[in-house]
Amino acid sequence: MSVSSDTLEQMFKQPSLLKRLGWFDWLWAALTAVGTIYAHTYYVDLMDAYEVGILYGTAISLIWLGWAWKPTRQLSLVIAMLSLFAIGLYGDDLARGETGFFLKFLLSSQSAIMWMSALYVMATFAYFFGMFARSDFSNRVGSALTWSATAMGFTGLMVRWRESYLISHDVGHIPVSNLYEVFILFAVITALMYLFYEGRYKNRQLGGFVLTVISAAVAFLLWYAFARGAHEIQPLVPALQSYWMKIHVPANFVGYGGFALAAMVAIPMLVRIYAGSQNARTVFWASSGVMGVVVFGYQLLKAGTATGIDVSVALNAVLSGLIAFVLVAVALWALSRERVLTTLPPNELIEDVMYKAIALGFAFFTVATVLGAMWAAEAWGGYWSWDPKETWALIVWLNYAAWLHLRLAKGWRGRPLAWWSIVGLFITLFAFIGVNMFLSGLHSYGSL
Repeated sequence: MSVSSDTLEQMFKQPSLLKRLGWFDWLWAALTAVGTIYAHTYYVDLMDAYEVGILYGTAISLIWLGWAWKPTRQLSLVIAMLSLFAIGLYGDDLARGETGFFLKFLLSSQSAIMWMSALYVMATFAYFFGMFARSDFSNRVGSALTWSATAMGFTGLMVRWRESYLISHDVGHIPVSNLYEVFILFAVITALMYLFYEGRYKNRQLGGFVLTVISAAVAFLLWYAFARGAHEIQPLVPALQSYWMKIHVPANFVGYGGFALAAMVAIPMLVRIYAGSQNARTVFWASSGVMGVVVFGYQLLKAGTATGIDVSVALNAVLSGLIAFVLVAVALWALSRERVLTTLPPNELIEDVMYKAIALGFAFFTVATVLGAMWAAEAWGGYWSWDPKETWALIVWLNYAAWLHLRLAKGWRGRPLAWWSIVGLFITLFAFIGVNMFLSGLHSYGSL
């Protein structure tokens, strides 16, 4: 997106961040500092020097984020109040989660995550209804539901962290250790990144597309919880009993969230491009064909899966439901494309969001990859072992490095990069979960 000289001049004339801070900003910093010192004072016996560093680094990052992006202060305060309330209700007795009203139906980790799941799905439909009906009220409802779902998701993770220690100090760990927990992390990080761009550009028309991938993550999460009992808190395997997990995994999922956001905002760009070509029917049938190929490929992968790995019928139903959802959305667009075209934001805005999401995701994914190599050296004695997970992480990194190179150095724009970002999401998805399903290696503790 081009920036005028007047806009640049106004940006340079703005006072520094510190000069723009008000009393509530400093109160926010004080509250964060007090909470950090309290955590350090009461839980220092459970932390080593590296974890103390992570604690204070997180506090500094949270203060800066609250100053730079104001809504995160309210979100953080809501999460803190709900989490502390739930922890207070538990006391030292995990069994209260089954008897206390607020814990059982609202604030236990599993209840909060179920609320998160329901709110994200409701937000998806609210955003799409707002787009097709041109209802700003529905879009505002979608945004409020997304904020609420994100708060409940983070609360669920915080309470789950405490629940693990109520089981036993030997079991207690940060909840980013298995696919169930990281799918929650993926959902809330992706939603938070979308909400940032929604506020920055003051446009809610991309919400339905982004929330679709989050709803897909929620669908998998629910299947994984109920079909596999993955919501049960388990002790960490020895390889994960490290402070590296606390920084490697979150950094990785900021990268995944950025890549997912970029792919989903690329879809409305392609909708606008192809709808403007007066070939709506062609696009509809082409989309149907692509979905058919996806189903066929999925069945081939399912048939070729190694013995002992069961891909549940429930997962097949989830995939079929998502395909049906996409086809219905494409059909609605084909019937009312003029309405949709006038509703979608301009491609310049979409392209700017797509580029910034990939740039941010790539930066965090690079850091996560370096941290992972350092962790591997400590755990397994070598920085790199060409394990399937490591190999596919390298493929993901090279894919987005090439995307950024072609955009920045060669000036690529528009349709090629939009398609590339969508294909990149499938590459990332395989690195994220496909490797765990179909390959084995040193990272097999995350298998299905």
